[in-house]
Amino acid sequence: MTVVMVAAAAVALTFFKLSFAPSYRSTDFEVHRNWLAITWQLPISQWYTEATSQWTLDYPPFFAWFEYTLAHVAQFFDDNMLHVENLEYASENTILFQRLSVIAADVVLIIGTIITKVGRGSGGGAVDSSRATVASQLAILCSFGLLLVDHIHFQYNGFLFGILLIALAAMAQGHHVWGAVAFAALLNFKHIYVYVAPAIFVFLLRNYCFHNTLSLRSFSMWRFLQLGAVVLLVFALSFGPFVYMGQLPQVLSRLFPFKRGLCHAYWAANTWALYNALDKALLFGARKYGFVSVDEHTPAAFTGGLGALTCVCACPCLVSLFSRPTNRSRLYEAVALCGLASFLFGSRLPFLPLLLTSVYCALGVVYSFLRMYAHFLHTPAHASAKKSQ
Repeated sequence: MTVVMVAAAAVALTFFKLSFAPSYRSTDFEVHRNWLAITWQLPISQWYTEATSQWTLDYPPFFAWFEYTLAHVAQFFDDNMLHVENLEYASENTILFQRLSVIAADVVLIIGTIITKVGRGSGGGAVDSSRATVASQLAILCSFGLLLVDHIHFQYNGFLFGILLIALAAMAQGHHVWGAVAFAALLNFKHIYVYVAPAIFVFLLRNYCFHNTLSLRSFSMWRFLQLGAVVLLVFALSFGPFVYMGQLPQVLSRLFPFKRGLCHAYWAANTWALYNALDKALLFGARKYGFVSVDEHTPAAFTGGLGALTCVCACPCLVSLFSRPTNRSRLYEAVALCGLASFLFGSRLPFLPLLLTSVYCALGVVYSFLRMYAHFLHTPAHASAKKSQ
């Protein structure tokens, strides 16, 4: 019944998404058209050096191969979109193809949603997990944020989030190694998901590498090395060709442009808005009272510390995830909280971590609310009150 409901919702949403094909599209539309052209027209050795357009390829290699795969279909719609020099090209067939590609890629999200189960693990619990599962699945599929960012603004977040759901489902069902493989693959599609990696690492360490207790004797070095080996294998498949060509530094400079500075373009609507406001106030006061004289402005290029800030912010949930008996509900909640931490301390595209966090919450918060509500209904005080009425 659950699968039927999710499938019906997915079909209805597909027709709804099609209605947005001729609607507004952001610069990300041209970004992905340019990436189609780069991966199709140029050899792999030039993918991360090509700079005809300002929208250079800055996603990990697996996503570049994803664009290359899409380009094989795009040529039948309009092969002019696959020329690097055709900047801002947007014919009707180009628009149609790119819109359809996002909708088709959402099949991965649908699959991930269907196989995701929400509820307690082996410990049981009072919540009707089937209802929690349906509520979470519909909340994910009907996410207005995904609809807005993917099918109007134009990105492929549904496809990527589907991979994350598949990874989480595998881990929650005890297939830890396959879950690690899926998550490692996800990081090589889009590295923004590195912010939830601490929760994934802690869950795998606690549930796969330790046998019941947390003593060192229960730690399995073989399982730890096994996880490390499969993750390294995935990264080797992704970055191996670029290491062979001596282009790894160039690829990493595209993926992690730290030289742009902390707040290079605008005020991110999170913690850094407070930082910028304080910085402006201090600069005004320092100039007014003659403490400093500023003739040139240089960006504060210390974005490398943002990952550490995110981990510090997420530490409480990570400690809880590691120290207490774990189940899939704790995993989902930890992923949601790590996503929120990435929103609070991210320096660019703050809407994207917030969007992802809203979808994470469909896994973690929906279940947490139902669990709390069920606990309230089963408390002795509430039960006795019902009997007295």
